[in-house]
Amino acid sequence: MKPKNKEKGGDTEPLLSPKEWKEKGNKFFLAKKYDDAVLCYTQAIRKEPSVATYFTNRALAYLKVRNWTAACKDCRMAMDLDPTSVKAHYFMSQALIEVEQFEEAIQHLQRAFDLAKKYKMNYGDDITALLRLARRRRWSAAEERRISQEIELQSKLTGLLLEDKDRRIEALMKDSPRGDEGEKLEEIESIETQCDKDRRIEALMKDSPRGDEGEKLEEIESIETQCDKDVAELNSLFAKVDETRRKREVPDYLCGKISFEILRDPVITPSGITYDRKNIEEHLLRVGHFDPVTRSPLTRDQLIPNLAMQDVVESFLADNEWALEY
Repeated sequence: MKPKNKEKGGDTEPLLSPKEWKEKGNKFFLAKKYDDAVLCYTQAIRKEPSVATYFTNRALAYLKVRNWTAACKDCRMAMDLDPTSVKAHYFMSQALIEVEQFEEAIQHLQRAFDLAKKYKMNYGDDITALLRLARRRRWSAAEERRISQEIELQSKLTGLLLEDKDRRIEALMKDSPRGDEGEKLEEIESIETQCDKDRRIEALMKDSPRGDEGEKLEEIESIETQCDKDVAELNSLFAKVDETRRKREVPDYLCGKISFEILRDPVITPSGITYDRKNIEEHLLRVGHFDPVTRSPLTRDQLIPNLAMQDVVESFLADNEWALEY
């Protein structure tokens, strides 16, 4: 009796066609056995490496096991084989978002959106929802970088102020005699870094004559006072920046229910929901004639400009120009 044919590599399965391997992988995927699904899709690819679908299927399985690099590689292969593959661009963007490559992710999402529109493919709001996520995470990343840069700037400016104070006091010290007053100046220098420096310097000042060295001690005190004042003003300025930064968020009521971006051309539906005209018309064209929130029947001619909301948005943007980049 002849043994059954085996797949290369010792696989216990009988010989299967690429399509059969794909179907087997799909079953594993539905069962959430993603590693097994990857193995099946790999077999399909080995047998027929010119089919883009096998690569996008495996890319999706890689996404489920958080293998972002492998997912990106498979998506690129799929795009090479089929430049019109919406799934390749869509899955690619998911992996890129996870590795914080937001700009490239947004480019792929926009390409996926354009392809879906061109070929009248119904992806619902999946692509636009992920596009919103990518843009928001890009904004958050930019804000984190800005905050880090501001903190670094504050630290550097404070350091410069302290260095300038030390330099000026050092210049005074170089001209001081080595007598009693010179010793007091040296002691002032030695205690500058102590927690009770102000009290100890004040004590030294009380015992100092009003001659040249006494004047130098007064000048050192003046330098210390001015430095403390400058540092306090600097910290106050950055505290105001912190307060402004905490408010750098667009209120939800100013954002569209589909795009979650700032409303540009707000329209209201009979259900009382406000959308951006571009987004709701796209929804009606590609998804269906219903309100995305209430699911009530909706047609384009039922959309009414929301002039009150338009005024509110314009007023907000006038006071918060940064929101134009939101």
